[in-house]
Amino acid sequence: MSGARGTIGRRVIGAAAGAAGLAAAGAAVGVVAHRSREIARRGAGDHPPFGSLHSPPLHVIADDAVDLYTEVDEVDPAQHPRLATGDLTVVFVHGYSMNLDCWHFQRAGYRGQVRTVFYDQRSHGRSARSSEENATIEQLGKDLLRVIEQTAPGPVVLVGHSMGGMSIISLAQQHPELFGDRVIGVSLISTTAGGLDPGRILFPMLPLGIGGNVVGRTVRTLDRGHRLVDLARKWGHAIADVVTERYAFGGEVPSDYVEFVYDMLNTTPFAVVADFYPAFASLDHFDHVEVLGRVPTAVICGTDDRITGVGHSRKLHSRIPGSSLLECEGAGHMVILERHEDVNAELDDLISLALARLEAS
Repeated sequence: MSGARGTIGRRVIGAAAGAAGLAAAGAAVGVVAHRSREIARRGAGDHPPFGSLHSPPLHVIADDAVDLYTEVDEVDPAQHPRLATGDLTVVFVHGYSMNLDCWHFQRAGYRGQVRTVFYDQRSHGRSARSSEENATIEQLGKDLLRVIEQTAPGPVVLVGHSMGGMSIISLAQQHPELFGDRVIGVSLISTTAGGLDPGRILFPMLPLGIGGNVVGRTVRTLDRGHRLVDLARKWGHAIADVVTERYAFGGEVPSDYVEFVYDMLNTTPFAVVADFYPAFASLDHFDHVEVLGRVPTAVICGTDDRITGVGHSRKLHSRIPGSSLLECEGAGHMVILERHEDVNAELDDLISLALARLEAS
């Protein structure tokens, strides 16, 4: 696998920087002072091929009977006897038209170090198709609750990218009592709670020549002929690669990164893309994010994100008391790939706070 582009810069915005900023958030929920630890193994994802990291599947059944494909990476009990008891689970929630494989570098880094859960959101990846009426952000929050209930025996840290962050915010809206109790840390990556132009997130998934101002008016028409749309997407592979790189990344990245993202986008049927479109168009949950201030919350974004622009992350940061904001200079929407070392370092700080809380309990 090609090496990642070197980090151009990272800015942490808030009352303090890095772990200190998260510690300030932690103090609000009674977390003792701690020394940040390096948890993720650096460089662990550089050699395994994309899509090759898996564990035996579990099947979480949503409240409407949709089968959610799930995998759990357990801790090596010989190396981490306390963590192997299930004291902490980190749940990763992927974004729109992605699947659990998108967490490649995070999964490789944390594998064996901390208990982690990865699942395909409804209608994505290996999970079952949802009915159109349940292709909503509200339902994704309900699904996340089911995943927590069925895979995490103790407290959890939630990490969401793009639509996955919206799923976490939806859970907070529906079950604020979980935050500070069952949920002891949150990271929101390249996401928003509202005010999104859905055409921006649809553009890379549409056939060549369809985009811009016509997206909202044509998405349902395209859905009726979704098989032809899916075929057109395959025919336009070469050009779609260019579009994917432009919209997913902030600058030049290794070609296998682009192919990896394109493959996830391209294997998501356009009917699924269309089903979720109204959910993004109507999203307005900023009034419900304050509850995340009960726990350490790390907001992460790329400054060149063309899908959920950096302004969305800055607004989340301003609405979540005590949160930290990491801006990765020049990175795009897929910052979890493009700047995975920076992302993992920030998650290390967050997980360290969660572990400190457990050790103090």
